[in-house]
Amino acid sequence: AIVDLIRQNGINMLQLTPSRLQILLSSPGVKDALKIPDTIIIGGEALPLNLLNALRGVYAGKIFNIYGPTETTVWSTVRDVTKDSFITIGKPILNTQIYIVDALNRLQPAGIFGELLIGGDGVARGYYKNEELTGEKFASNPFNPGARVYRTGDLARFLPDGNIEFLGRIDAQVKIRGF
Repeated sequence: AIVDLIRQNGINMLQLTPSRLQILLSSPGVKDALKIPDTIIIGGEALPLNLLNALRGVYAGKIFNIYGPTETTVWSTVRDVTKDSFITIGKPILNTQIYIVDALNRLQPAGIFGELLIGGDGVARGYYKNEELTGEKFASNPFNPGARVYRTGDLARFLPDGNIEFLGRIDAQVKIRGF
């Protein structure tokens, strides 16, 4: 159905998760349909390099990898991975700050993994009617008094060029059907 929608409507930009992309790439007629879009944006899950390479085999346009939880209005970082051989989640979008900290909230230098915190205009106020979880995940920004951060629970590190490498979770949380 997505292949038909792309063709029938001349869709020039797609945004999908890696799991949806995998399904799309196995669909009949995908190679012809993917001649139409000029941009594909992938997010919501980690993007495996083998999937990116499979996409490149049938698609010649721009490919962006995005990262960001719902608690920070979905997009927090972005990276053009069209020609990359190593996948990162990129750099923060405008009005967004990324901090990578250790267990004591100390900033980690480039190359050292820690928890990824997100600050900026996109940070939500908290969880509706769930003060306990709000108190756990949303905190005062230790690097910008008066502001707040969202504690993602994600493990990441800054690379020397300022891009961010995502490694996974710092806990045992898993996402099942988006929850």
